[in-house]
Amino acid sequence: MNKYESVIIIRPTVDEEGIKGLIQKFTDLVNTNGKMETVEELGKRKLAYEIKKFKEGYYVVFNFESKPEAIKELERIYRITAEVIKFIVVRKED
Repeated sequence: MNKYESVIIIRPTVDEEGIKGLIQKFTDLVNTNGKMETVEELGKRKLAYEIKKFKEGYYVVFNFESKPEAIKELERIYRITAEVIKFIVVRKED
């Protein structure tokens, strides 16, 4: 299993309960194929440039261990989740 870091930006229009639901959804998804280590909510921040007509977004950072083949599924779920406007998954070096 490899260590990964994932940053997602959620639409600023999503309420607190919706954000908690999304975080739980992604945590459960990671835990099926690996282990979530930390979830860090950075809160609402101004974006460097406009993304999908939004000037700000809610940032969440996930640190986790997972099998490499599970990352494709995680990225697919990020893409089809309407509330996620931008994401990145990076493998961390040991």
